[in-house]
Amino acid sequence: MTKQTLLSAAKIDDARKKIDPIFLNTNLLRSDRLALSLVAKDETENPIRSFKGRGTGYFLADLVGDRAPLVTASAGNFGQGLAYNAARHGRSLIVFASLNANPLKIEAMRRFGAEVLLAGEDFDSAKEAAKTYAAERKLQFVEDGASAAIAEGAGTIAAELTEEVEDIDAVFIPLGNGALAAGIGCWFKSRSPRTKVVAVAAKGAPCMALSYNAGDVISTPEARTIADGIAVRIPVPSAVGWLQDTIDDVVLVDDDQLLDAMRFAHDTWKRLVEPAGAAGLAAILAQASALKGCRVATMLCGANLTDQQIKAWLPSAAKDDTNTC
Repeated sequence: MTKQTLLSAAKIDDARKKIDPIFLNTNLLRSDRLALSLVAKDETENPIRSFKGRGTGYFLADLVGDRAPLVTASAGNFGQGLAYNAARHGRSLIVFASLNANPLKIEAMRRFGAEVLLAGEDFDSAKEAAKTYAAERKLQFVEDGASAAIAEGAGTIAAELTEEVEDIDAVFIPLGNGALAAGIGCWFKSRSPRTKVVAVAAKGAPCMALSYNAGDVISTPEARTIADGIAVRIPVPSAVGWLQDTIDDVVLVDDDQLLDAMRFAHDTWKRLVEPAGAAGLAAILAQASALKGCRVATMLCGANLTDQQIKAWLPSAAKDDTNTC
């Protein structure tokens, strides 16, 4: 497996100067409910309600002056981030999403200016359709997990964390295509090497965990999880390569653990968090006894839930008029 250019903590610093400030310096939430010191970066209160504006913003900052249309594939949040930033740079965007994609996310991508085309039964099938479409029209295909700039932009979360919290013992990061985990891991390996970096994948979508452990790309025939944002079955090779140098471990969480984490976030911080965005928190809750006395960090990565999902998964939130998300 051939690695792309190594990620750079210096580039993460540079990204902080180029990303739209609306995505930066997010709130830090704290909890002492567990027998550990827990902090979480809240990435849910920006216009796209997820962290994806960071990496897509830095990626497009390096393409200033180019006005050609872009093509991508997304389960929803990456497409929103790219659409938001493409509009700022005067570029059009075509997003391929699966036929089963979250309708709230599809609507949001269109609202931010993207043309959304539906193809395939899952994210990876939509990605193949997007690649074919871009190749036939000689357009640039933007792949989450394949661009160093996207990972480095996401790594700005870690830069903020290390400024706000001293001596973090471990950081738990949701793992989908791998850009977030690789970017955050890059920063910690450079600036806080004592911190253990743990990526967290869904048990029903383990391809990145299998690939990390094997040191090579391993696909799975399906990805079955409520966490659509990390429901990947075909890894991005460059991201698999980056993870070998930037994280210490991958753990898996099941859907019930994701739901527990979503409920914890709402009960503790009055935050609505989608399943993928709660994966890091889910792993912390599952390992709380082993982490006793530690200072542990994660990030709440996304809050794009339909009303039906809220009613099904967070009935207390559906009735709670004090919810601030």
